[in-house]
Amino acid sequence: MSDNHSVSTDKPSFFSRPAAVFFGSMACCLLWGSAFPAIKVGYRFFEIASEDSASQILFAGLRFSLSGLLVLIFASLSRRKAVVPTRASAGPILVLALFQTILQYLFFYIGLAHAAGTRSSIINGSSAFLAILISALIFRQETLTGRKIAGCVLGLAGVVLVNLGGGGFGFDMTLTGEGFILFATTAYAMSTVLIRRFSQKNDPVLLSGAQFFIGGLVLALLGLAFGGRITHFTAGGIALFAYLVLLSSAAYTLWSVLLKNNPVSRISVYSFMIPVFGVILSALFLRESSAFNLRTLAALALVSAGIYIVNRAPARS
Repeated sequence: MSDNHSVSTDKPSFFSRPAAVFFGSMACCLLWGSAFPAIKVGYRFFEIASEDSASQILFAGLRFSLSGLLVLIFASLSRRKAVVPTRASAGPILVLALFQTILQYLFFYIGLAHAAGTRSSIINGSSAFLAILISALIFRQETLTGRKIAGCVLGLAGVVLVNLGGGGFGFDMTLTGEGFILFATTAYAMSTVLIRRFSQKNDPVLLSGAQFFIGGLVLALLGLAFGGRITHFTAGGIALFAYLVLLSSAAYTLWSVLLKNNPVSRISVYSFMIPVFGVILSALFLRESSAFNLRTLAALALVSAGIYIVNRAPARS
């Protein structure tokens, strides 16, 4: 993989092949789906209370700064040269750090502590549709066809359905819970489109590692400034934290490379597997009673149907 080449080359990239797109995207979604229960279990290991937002932000900042550093070190060793930001890549890195790490996880970590892992994973799954809308309406990278609109409507209907309360048509949703998860998802959708745009002239591995490192440092400093502390350490907690660090560095780097070599819609549609994996893993590890009720299963069916319709639409504009 080259550092600064455009996707438009005579020889198609390995990462644009259907098999590479399928297995690479599925691997990323499996890792991200596992993050929902892993973060909640991590809070228990480190004794971080659900109302302790400052410590949650500090936890996120430490995780992502180490993830970014790991990506840059590994890339430098594998290429036998220092992979560091340049003047040209500084702007894209800062913009990505703002959307992909700072805003996304500032809202995500606080929201996840106040919402069920099952609901959080499904709301997060709407990022596929938001990314297509942003790509088509704001950046003009995609053509917004009728089939894509229909897919988006079905997917968002699933997000609404999973938040319907048990008593009638009221919404069982809180601003600091599901609301913050939705804000985080919007920031992530924006970052998906930005990665596609910036990686045409910049190394996606550099973008991923550097934005994680900078964004993670900002989150860690914010957490410390607001009184966040992590003082309880166990072997299990450290092992889980290491897994989260590796998860981020591997999944986001691979996702960035896939976005560099494919249209946004072709990659983002696989995000429907994130809530599927999230629901299954939350049920297994968190034993959430809401994991397999009819409303959740119906919401998953709508999200899956929507993503299928979008995937059937032409990928190219």
